[in-house]
Amino acid sequence: MYATMKHLMVPFTLLTLASCIRESSPDGPELGPGDRLPEFNVTLDDGSALGTSDLSGEVSVIVFFNTGCPDCRMELPVIQRIYEDFGTRTSVVCISREQKQSEIEAYWHENGFSVPYSAQEDRRVYGQFSRTGIPKVYVSGSDLTIHSVYDDDPVASYDDLAGDIQFLKN
Repeated sequence: MYATMKHLMVPFTLLTLASCIRESSPDGPELGPGDRLPEFNVTLDDGSALGTSDLSGEVSVIVFFNTGCPDCRMELPVIQRIYEDFGTRTSVVCISREQKQSEIEAYWHENGFSVPYSAQEDRRVYGQFSRTGIPKVYVSGSDLTIHSVYDDDPVASYDDLAGDIQFLKN
């Protein structure tokens, strides 16, 4: 039985990791510090709309994720804490990469998350920011210029993100 479980774990692990790194558009942008946020519009889990213009004038944290990605599962509790501590003064939003609303809703409920999210079943929005890899965390200033980008090497810590937000607020 142990041998059977061991053989099943290898394909499962590879499949899970693929959700983090699978490429789709090698010709797309790879935005970094100093770049301006692209024009995008999403619908959040509460039904409200959020677009680039809504972020103008405030610091924002935009997170691309998929709940099947192990690194994303490590990052999301940090993002939840950032949202709890800074959410009234900073826009914090999670945008899925190729994941259904029902899956995200279940994961949010299971983990007690309240940070706003937008379920995207494709890579349309993600592709405006990056070509490959999740999690991707973009911290931008009130002028919509990206200040910091974090990915899975290493994932952003609470101190990293809090420091960026405080720097941009001053």
